[in-house]
Amino acid sequence: MNKINKKEIIKDEAKFNDFLSLDIRIGTIIEAEDFPKAKKPAYKLKIDFGELGVKISSAQITKLYKKEDLIGKRIAAIVNFPKKQIANFFSECLVLGAVKDNGEVILLTANEKCENGLPIG
Repeated sequence: MNKINKKEIIKDEAKFNDFLSLDIRIGTIIEAEDFPKAKKPAYKLKIDFGELGVKISSAQITKLYKKEDLIGKRIAAIVNFPKKQIANFFSECLVLGAVKDNGEVILLTANEKCENGLPIG
């Protein structure tokens, strides 16, 4: 994720259809492992999106989260981006989080129990 300067003005206005083109879903992290080949510290995640299946992602969330604490966490992710190669790994979804000035990423999570694959809108 890119670091965003708080002093940066709001990005260009987006059209509502831009938002509608994103498929953002709730998924549960079922596996997390180190990703030593990534340029920046990251984990490889397996995320269960219910009927959409299990998708894998690389996430730069190592500053605030331990692998074992991620298991069972319900997160938000964009599931309709094309695969992105990161080192020898192909990320299938983009895990969403808020990026602090120091680069720490706070995962966007669902506090209430809900089924995997629910869309966010």
